Amino acid sequence: EEKPEEEAERESGEEEESVPESERAENEPVDGAENELLKKRYEKELSDWKDKYTRLYAEFDNYRKRTEREKSRMFELGAGDVIEKLLPITDNFERALDALPEEEKEEPFEKGVDGIYRQLRKLFSDLDVKEIEAEGKKFDPALHNAVMADEEGDAEEGTITADLQKGYTFRGSVIRHSMVKVKK
Repeated sequence: EEKPEEEAERESGEEEESVPESERAENEPVDGAENELLKKRYEKELSDWKDKYTRLYAEFDNYRKRTEREKSRMFELGAGDVIEKLLPITDNFERALDALPEEEKEEPFEKGVDGIYRQLRKLFSDLDVKEIEAEGKKFDPALHNAVMADEEGDAEEGTITADLQKGYTFRGSVIRHSMVKVKK
């Protein structure tokens, strides 16, 4: 036999819905101890998220800096490679200009060749490409490559007596050693 209250509820459609306990706990007021537990749990969760965010941001910042350095290094390598390939052209311009007789240096063609050579030298200067000083200096294996020994002359031993092929640095690093003749 059913109770009249249950029967009245069914007829009115106000049957009590079954609410999961987890939802009920959030909707119902909580006492002070539960409130403190929830607060601590949320503070810890917030702290964890802040820590994850900080670490992720630091990782991203390190990645950004690393890729900037790599990009810069790749540019330096590429620029150094191009400069190395331009050095023989510079040498050829110098040889051509040195081989000209003095009376022909004022001819238009020779002036044009000299103008191109000066443009190339200006480009090197702008890119921080510098000649390695050699003749009259002490031999330095980090800068010079001794290819001949000079046994004549009055120069001090270990002094460079002739610069056979100019050496160059690019931003402080040697890209081609000077080929020199050294007093023995």
